[in-house]
Amino acid sequence: MSRSAEHANHPEHAGLKQRVVTALQRRVANPVLRRVPIQTLLETTGRTSGLPRRTPIGGRRVGDTFWLVSEYGEKSHYIRNIKADPSVRVRLRGRWHEGTAHLVPDDDPVARLRTLPRMNSAAVRVLGSGLLTVRVDLRG
Repeated sequence: MSRSAEHANHPEHAGLKQRVVTALQRRVANPVLRRVPIQTLLETTGRTSGLPRRTPIGGRRVGDTFWLVSEYGEKSHYIRNIKADPSVRVRLRGRWHEGTAHLVPDDDPVARLRTLPRMNSAAVRVLGSGLLTVRVDLRG
């Protein structure tokens, strides 16, 4: 591993990277992406507020299953919401689908990313740490 890669993956720097990226996503990217009709969204229920929380995500539907990889694993707010209430909705191509989300820690998230859309997968690999696969079993 290169010295710069070691530096970036040091726990202290990984935490800083997560805070910076999360702040940019929350304040800049996500508000814009939520308005894009074709953007895939994951809707969870806020574990404290009980309000719907919509997060732009990347992933792929395979039959009645939707797969995604969380870039910060169990530190992601939507993962914490799923742990509190796994009932979710996924907006695919402008249409909402109800489902049940399952965390799949035994799945290889890097291998899973190879099966998902390239642009999002590349960003998750570059920006993420503590990757975690999520499977959503869709109903309808």
